[in-house]
Amino acid sequence: MRVLALSIIAAAAVLAACSNQPKFEFEPGVCYFVATPDGQPPRLQKMGENVAQIELCAGQLEEMRLRFLRMGGSNQEVAGAYQGRFIFVDREGVKFGKTLTGSRFFAMARTGDGRLAIPGAIQRDETGRPIAIAAPPPETK
Repeated sequence: MRVLALSIIAAAAVLAACSNQPKFEFEPGVCYFVATPDGQPPRLQKMGENVAQIELCAGQLEEMRLRFLRMGGSNQEVAGAYQGRFIFVDREGVKFGKTLTGSRFFAMARTGDGRLAIPGAIQRDETGRPIAIAAPPPETK
């Protein structure tokens, strides 16, 4: 029984090591755009250095996505990377993932006026639709 369990664990480790996901070298604090040329493996293109956090890198990717759309592009999704995590920006918001093709975690949503915000920070009306303008902060005494 023990030999069977060890062989299953070894097989799982071998399968994980044989993943056909591309391997990238990430530099700390660098924001990357993931370029996917037709028929070629994806590659990283440096967008910014000394980026403090992943949300700021997502903001740079959103800015690039909007510029491409304003120039007549049709690609609604842009992918990037920051310190080993992949960032996916589209019309719905921002998602993070550990791989390019794996599962994605929803990180930032669109507000009613199209800005990006952390989902818990978005104010919504009674129907659940986002409100574009947040209420003023409470007065402190």
